[in-house]
Amino acid sequence: MSLIPGPEDLYLFHEGNLFRSYRMLGAHLAESEGERGVRFAVWAPHAREVRVVGDFNCWDGSGHTMQKVSTWGVWSLFVPGVREGEYYKYEIVTSAGTLLYKADPYAFWSELKPGTASRICSLDGYEWTDQEWQARKASQSVYRSPLNIYEVHLGTWKKKPDGACYSYRELASELVDYVKEMGYTHIELLPLAEHPYDRSWGYQATGYYSVTSRFGTPKDFMYFVDCCHRAGIGVIMDWVPGHFVKDEHGLRQFDGQPLYEHSDPALAEKPEWGTLAFDFSKPEVVSFLISNALFWMDMYHIDGLRVDAVASLLYLNFGKPRDQWIKNVNGGDENLEAIAFLKKLNRTVFACYPDALMMAEDSTAWPLVTAPVDDGGLGFNYKWNMGWMNDMLKYMETDPYFRPGSHGLLTFSFMYAFSENYVLPLSHDEVVHGKKSLLNKMPGDYWRKFANLRVLFGYMMGHPGKKLLFMGGEFGQFDEWKDLEDLDWEMLGYDSHRSMHRYVRDLNRLYLREPALWELDHQPEGFAWIDPHDQRQSVTTFMRSSGNPEDVLVIVCNFTPVYHAKYRIGVPFAGEYVELFNSDAGEYGGSGKLNEGRLRTEDVPWHDRQDSLHISLPPLAAVIFKPVKIKRKRPKATTRKGKADA
Repeated sequence: MSLIPGPEDLYLFHEGNLFRSYRMLGAHLAESEGERGVRFAVWAPHAREVRVVGDFNCWDGSGHTMQKVSTWGVWSLFVPGVREGEYYKYEIVTSAGTLLYKADPYAFWSELKPGTASRICSLDGYEWTDQEWQARKASQSVYRSPLNIYEVHLGTWKKKPDGACYSYRELASELVDYVKEMGYTHIELLPLAEHPYDRSWGYQATGYYSVTSRFGTPKDFMYFVDCCHRAGIGVIMDWVPGHFVKDEHGLRQFDGQPLYEHSDPALAEKPEWGTLAFDFSKPEVVSFLISNALFWMDMYHIDGLRVDAVASLLYLNFGKPRDQWIKNVNGGDENLEAIAFLKKLNRTVFACYPDALMMAEDSTAWPLVTAPVDDGGLGFNYKWNMGWMNDMLKYMETDPYFRPGSHGLLTFSFMYAFSENYVLPLSHDEVVHGKKSLLNKMPGDYWRKFANLRVLFGYMMGHPGKKLLFMGGEFGQFDEWKDLEDLDWEMLGYDSHRSMHRYVRDLNRLYLREPALWELDHQPEGFAWIDPHDQRQSVTTFMRSSGNPEDVLVIVCNFTPVYHAKYRIGVPFAGEYVELFNSDAGEYGGSGKLNEGRLRTEDVPWHDRQDSLHISLPPLAAVIFKPVKIKRKRPKATTRKGKADA
């Protein structure tokens, strides 16, 4: 490694095109004239002077003043004798002569809270064993593969008896084994960038390149991801390019003046969250953020990023009171620089990692979020379907007696289900801050709450789109997420919760086995209504299919506690069907009203189909049928006018 950043890298950094800027900036172990030490480099264009302070100089920077190596404000210094693990900061003399002590924006490791220093760390030397996972991932289409995500906050998934958190290495067996057993394909982690306040859940970061030290070292986290991959589990991480925290040791006024944030407070301030927005008009900020996205994939083998709060990037006035609204140069509300950044981000990530997952958490109706940049889109390959989530939870919270009047909430999402590549999310945001847990949102007595939750999960699994469920939902956590305590695992000692846990596991495994539930998620050919109109009885019937036109599933969902002993449905083929799955099974806590054996179709036209079935439709239940014997029927003779002969 050169002891001074090279001119080409410096040029690209200041142009906004150095996409591995973490290799140039930050603290890197190096050697000069046979002596080992660390090369420090930092961007601080407004500083009068920058020094390095740390354990190695008793926090006295007078002998370690950095040299300015670019006219645009990059400073560098090689300090011999510094070893891995030592603590350090940058002592910045501002243009006004004030001293600031800042953590390294590019540090790979941070002091455990409440400490705020950076730590010297090499990310080299870990021997990855996930080659089989990487090869399999590269050979598959993410769109035509199952994707069922378990969303996790590592600090509260499970804790030790003394209240201590599990480490990355402990979670590598405990959590990974659990996720594998439950039939999920991916884990999504709430942000792991270093952050000062536990209850920000990582969404207000100070160390974008530092995996949080709460659970161990950077190589401990590598081990966790490696174990996930060896178990066939992908890893997605929430990533926050929209804003950062104002803590003094962080990015705020890094060199005494606005640097990572905009100089205009109207553009910099995020009043809703008390944070600062990144200034996407600065090329160096673009280099910083795009490099960070690639960093998690380069160094930690992360499979994808869920980009947080995209709406707050798209619009200048997101979350601001009307009296603070501003306009762009065209007189509109769009954040033109942030939009350009998102397009550049996705174009760059997919150029480096074609099989990456780039998911937008976007609550707006912005068009073409998941369309390629070259086609006028933002370039993501997935978008959270917040409209589906809001409609479904509103519907499920409605007393079944009144659900007929809200039937459109069930069916409206199919009007736009294929306009984007969607993930259906039941995330942490819906079970915290007084919103109640998923189970406790459900109306009715204890039995009906569980039955309602089962039919919601069944309907979700049948609906086009990939799936996401926040931890605790799988066993019917009754209290909302308590973000300082672990989940209420003791609930598994009760029959209803244990049955719910088994139900979700079996539903997940069914999903993995049935290509009809995921192969054509983003194509209209993979879905067909059988009957969306039974509003009076709050029943929906639809069909999912894979690339094989005879590989179909018929899904019937009853959203009232009324049992229909004989409910007729139209079916796509004559022949014999079996009940593949029933959320009302006794083993899942239901009433046990099943469809046993083979069901033979009748030549009775129904739901605009030639053949139909009489089924038993349990109360508050999702039932899935599959043809096991298709009867070939001769087409009816027709006249020259095309009408069937009498």
